[in-house]
Amino acid sequence: MRQLLLGSITLCFVTLVATQARGNSPEQTVLSAADILREQTTIPASRIPEALLAEAHGVAIIPNVFKIGFVAAFRRGRGVVMVREPNGAWSLPAFITLTGGSVGWQAGVQGTDVVLVFTTKKSVDGLMSGKFTIGADASASAGPVGRNASAATDARFKAEILSYSRSRGLFAGVALDGSVIDMDPVAWQTFYGVPAGQAPTQIPQSALNLVQEITNLSSTSRVAAPGTVVTETPLVDAGPVPQPIVATPREQLAVQAKGLFALLDDEWRKYLALPPEVFSGTNPPTLAALQESLSRYNRVVQNPSFESLYSRPEFQNTYAKLRDYAEKRAQQGTPALALPPPPGAK
Repeated sequence: MRQLLLGSITLCFVTLVATQARGNSPEQTVLSAADILREQTTIPASRIPEALLAEAHGVAIIPNVFKIGFVAAFRRGRGVVMVREPNGAWSLPAFITLTGGSVGWQAGVQGTDVVLVFTTKKSVDGLMSGKFTIGADASASAGPVGRNASAATDARFKAEILSYSRSRGLFAGVALDGSVIDMDPVAWQTFYGVPAGQAPTQIPQSALNLVQEITNLSSTSRVAAPGTVVTETPLVDAGPVPQPIVATPREQLAVQAKGLFALLDDEWRKYLALPPEVFSGTNPPTLAALQESLSRYNRVVQNPSFESLYSRPEFQNTYAKLRDYAEKRAQQGTPALALPPPPGAK
């Protein structure tokens, strides 16, 4: 009987992993995180205190963390983290994964949303530096809920990370000691179109909406005592939400090519070189020069020997931007038809 139960749970676990891998695109993760923040204001008695969010140095949101276990439980989820910048504004969402386990007599599979509030700059810096273990790299505890500002203040002094889970719209403190958070550079590349560590040339609207949600929540009124609402200026000015930066096709191609060339040796950089006008100058490259470069990229893609190169996202993104730019230059270069005036025109 026990073997049957373990087999069933294992099958559920494999199914969940496959489902999450297919369904949790970076875009969907950002949209789900925004939904969680919006819903955090719906039930005043069971929500993360505004006082904590107003003074937080960072907030991580991991939608639909699934847990499966019998004796030993396993957690896994993908989410985003936003960090308070020195000027008080919130950063664009960066992508993370959460993996952890706990030991105890528990059985079954469940999914829940997790929110982590980072109360110190040290804890945020540790997270952004790479792999991070809750409880080991920073002290953590289950966070308080409701509008009790004094409880929020006490909690802030006791832990560097306050952790919450959300089920059926209700937030509750949860212990996540031992869970590991990793930065996810692949999701950043997929979502923003540039390698991790580079500023995006174009910001998706869903990311701007999420920044606006956390800005609103971290700049709201606070409760000083039961029944007494004190409205005050936030401790830091979150500043305006950045507007989308729309780069030209040439600028987008230049950004992607620089990421690709960083992986290549001199011989390959020379072979896949683009016209110098792509990177500098006011005059665009000629269509003939772009088509010559594109023909070399085509030859790489058509040769299975170079699969390790053309399967890389850096190559794929550069190749796509090169095709797009060459197509636009071809359209721009089409001369107008030399026709006489329309019939009846004076």
